[in-house]
Amino acid sequence: MGNEQKKDFNAMLNDAKDMPKFQTITDKKSIEKYGGDRMYFAPPIDYDKVMRLVPFGKLLTVGIIREYFANKSGADFTEPITAGIFVSIAAWASFQRTDDKTPYWRTLKANGELNAKYPGGIEGQKELLEQEGHTIIQKGRKNIRYYVKDYEKSLFRI
Repeated sequence: MGNEQKKDFNAMLNDAKDMPKFQTITDKKSIEKYGGDRMYFAPPIDYDKVMRLVPFGKLLTVGIIREYFANKSGADFTEPITAGIFVSIAAWASFQRTDDKTPYWRTLKANGELNAKYPGGIEGQKELLEQEGHTIIQKGRKNIRYYVKDYEKSLFRI
C-alpha cells in the first residue's frame, strides 16, 4: 500500500462507505470469468470478522472468503480487487492495535501464496505461519514467490 505507518487502518476498517452493496456488471468477459453478473461488495469489517474465525494451525484464502460472501449474500461473486485491499486493511489494523488481534497471517492469497502486503511482508507472515507448524516453500527463479506447502490440508471451512 505504501506509507502504512502514517495511516489509521482501524478507521479504514470501520468505514463501510456504502457497503454492503450489489452491482450488476455488463462486461461479457467478466460475466464469463466470474459465472454471473451480480457482484457483491462486502465492507472491510466483514473481512476482519471472517479472518478472526480461523483457529491456530488452520488457513483461509481470500478466494474462500469471497465465495462465502457471495453465497451468503446471494450474489454470483464478490468483487476481487476490494477483497484484496480489505484483507490487507484488516491485517494492518490488527498490527496497529495493542490487543484484540486478528490472525491475518492465516489468510493466504490464491494457491496458498503468502501476502507481501501484510505487516512484516513475506518474512513476517512466514515466521508466524511456521510458528503454527506450516512449511513454507519457495517457487520460481526470477519471480520468486512463497507458498504454504500442502495448504489445502489445513483449510478452515467457514
